[in-house]
Amino acid sequence: MSVWKRTALACAVTAIFPGVALAQSNEELLKELKALQARVGELEKKIEAADANGGSPQWGMTRDQVHELDRVAVQVDGQSDAMEAHGLKDLKISGMMDPTYVWTQSNGGSFAFLNGFSGKGGDLSYPNDAFGYDNSYFGQAMIDFQKETDGGTRWRLTLAPQKNASSGYNIGSIVHEASVSVALTDPKTRLWAGQIPDWSGYEYVWSNQQPLISHNLLFDFTIPSFYTGAALDLTRGNWETKLLVGNLNASRYSHVPGLGDNSAPVFAYRSDYSMGEYSGLGFAGINGKSFGNRIDTFELDGYFIRGDWTLQGQFGIGRLKNGAANGDAKWAGLSGLVGYNFTPRFKGTVRADYIKNDTNGGGIFGSAPGTDGNGNPIADGHNGFGPKMMYDSESGVWVADPSGKGLNRYALTTGLSYLFGASTTLKLEYRLDGADGPAFLFPDGNYKKTNQMLSTSVVVSF
Repeated sequence: MSVWKRTALACAVTAIFPGVALAQSNEELLKELKALQARVGELEKKIEAADANGGSPQWGMTRDQVHELDRVAVQVDGQSDAMEAHGLKDLKISGMMDPTYVWTQSNGGSFAFLNGFSGKGGDLSYPNDAFGYDNSYFGQAMIDFQKETDGGTRWRLTLAPQKNASSGYNIGSIVHEASVSVALTDPKTRLWAGQIPDWSGYEYVWSNQQPLISHNLLFDFTIPSFYTGAALDLTRGNWETKLLVGNLNASRYSHVPGLGDNSAPVFAYRSDYSMGEYSGLGFAGINGKSFGNRIDTFELDGYFIRGDWTLQGQFGIGRLKNGAANGDAKWAGLSGLVGYNFTPRFKGTVRADYIKNDTNGGGIFGSAPGTDGNGNPIADGHNGFGPKMMYDSESGVWVADPSGKGLNRYALTTGLSYLFGASTTLKLEYRLDGADGPAFLFPDGNYKKTNQMLSTSVVVSF
């Protein structure tokens, strides 16, 4: 019998015997089943007789329509089998790109798209293509492949040319993530291995997952980019915890001239607690060595999203041996974000960041002090970290403040986003970056306390 015939037969029987589901005793249920079997036999005989006599089935359908339904059912079954045979079953593909235009007070305006983190563009004293708050994870193109097998193993490959988690370290790689997650004793106890992006903080890498264009100061300068190693992923009730041992910002043991060896693994962790439908807390950290220097970080983040309001925040502390101008780098920072949906499509966002980094002449995990022509430490004029700068009127040059103090940094960002279509978002952002001393190098060779940035982007995703 065809699929349609059996479906129709089941509907007819259900209509005739609605009391089957309401039987009150085993004896009554047995009687119902016997009557049902007899009626099914009668209906099957009628359908077979109609087939033998060349007649048309009942219920208002012609024989050609029934054959067409049978043909479609066979095609669907065949396509399903073909997808499974070619490995396409349970395969999810998504992607995103966000061409961006960025203007900064210190360097003028330009489109930024797939320009990378090489630091080779323009004057190397102010490298337009180096990683920085004005050249972070925006202006990207990304495609993501995810698949889960019948046994519960999850595969993921995320490709992002020029701008991905490994771009600044594994030159030429387009891989942002390449990982596999294997269920151990149960689906909530998993082994996760491969190249895994860092998971710290409340902000995401991809532009279609956050309302602003730029990222906060803690995201850009206090956390790693990726790990290569293995992790345990444990879900217990409202808690999810990840524990990882692996290389920090490296695909394999490496030696970088001037920095040293990057061979010792680090211990990284993250734990999230869901407090309900609208809020949650998380914390993350790393302990180990980065190119031979001890690094320890810890951050706490949280969110509250309900109705038109979005509230997110992050606190982070850290230290890096020999990471400052005159010794060990130490920092403590805060970031807070408030978003409000004026309409379901139109959203406004405000974010404020502050990092205290004045110890030992300044210096932080994501930004190292520069040097002048005589090898003396000076500020990172691109990002505003390092020693406070002062103008020496006698020599006519800028030098580090002899007090040995480093720069404390802040940023205030406002943005608008408009959901133009189901997969397209338009963004506009203004950002003011500042420090408590001259920090930002301008083309005329002078340092200033503040720098302004205006940017806009079109984010398209699927």
